[in-house]
Amino acid sequence: MEKRGIVVIGAGIAGASVAAELAGSGQDVLLLEREMAPGYHTTGRSAALYAPSYGPKVIRALTRASRAAFQAPPTAERPHPLLKPRGVLFLARPDQADSFDAMAAEMDLTRLTPAQALKRLPLLRSEALHGALEDEQAADIDVDALHRQYLRQLTAMGGEMRLRAEVTGLSRDGAGWRIETPLGAIAADIVVNASGAWADDLARAAGVAPVGLVPKRRTAILVSPPVGAEVDGWPMAVDIDEQFYLRPDAGKLLLSPADETPSAPCDAQPDEWDVAVCVDRIQTAFDLPVRRIEHKWAGLRSFVADKAPVVGYAADAPGFFWLAGQGGYGIQSAPALARAAAALVLGQPIPPDIAAEGVTADALAPRREALVA
Repeated sequence: MEKRGIVVIGAGIAGASVAAELAGSGQDVLLLEREMAPGYHTTGRSAALYAPSYGPKVIRALTRASRAAFQAPPTAERPHPLLKPRGVLFLARPDQADSFDAMAAEMDLTRLTPAQALKRLPLLRSEALHGALEDEQAADIDVDALHRQYLRQLTAMGGEMRLRAEVTGLSRDGAGWRIETPLGAIAADIVVNASGAWADDLARAAGVAPVGLVPKRRTAILVSPPVGAEVDGWPMAVDIDEQFYLRPDAGKLLLSPADETPSAPCDAQPDEWDVAVCVDRIQTAFDLPVRRIEHKWAGLRSFVADKAPVVGYAADAPGFFWLAGQGGYGIQSAPALARAAAALVLGQPIPPDIAAEGVTADALAPRREALVA
């Protein structure tokens, strides 16, 4: 039976990034992916926005701590920047004034009047707008380039990735783990569970207590803008209670109802009701006739009770490490979360620059109070 040091299960952005960080620390790392290509599920279907103002407190801290990695200069292998300035407007209707005031009080964002917001985004219906909050630091992320960068780093540091290597069995084997795959059995000292929507299922199969992960479907559609509209310079727009978003995308407009429909782990597909809800919400907020939907898709975003990531060793299974529950924030927080996770895998403290943003091991721990109450 093959013997490896650390086996990471799942080659989305979470698994690829932590595998690369661990390999860079001199560890023997094997990355397993059940699909024929890495990043097939949630990673490949992300809205791809870097927004330090978006998400729960710990996510915002991890996103701030990821800024330096995203701003790293281009290389020969990655000739373009990872970020492209975009900006985001958080929009509030008159009946959302309380949400507007609460976000304005919590975050250092620029307040805009309806008239000012309309200058940024001409499609807005000013009569349906109380005001907007602008995050000028928000930017588009080149997700594919980031993902490939981590996979290149993994192999450059001596790590390995195997595709079509679904884990069909996982059990304790002495002091380590026995992993069954169609390509053969593997013995590992440490298993990192980065299997996304399947993370609780994998844990149960291994006899490990689940953390209450709930995959939730999110729908997106692509439409054309009004004739003559130059949309590429527009900011993204997000309802302040996250009931929809609109984002320019290569001359088109990417729209979502920001749905969070609980789902079993699967290859998510769009539901026609959610598509209809999306069109209705968008047309209420924007002067945007939607005559034809050019493309539609769905992805799964997986959450635990407090919507913070689950990162750390399972209390009931030595050598079983959780890296799950990133919700819809996995891309924008990936660089810092990977470094923090790699440190915790190796029994080290969270890196100082990440800790300085307020990220603690206790806030990420699988047995934190919010998950065991």
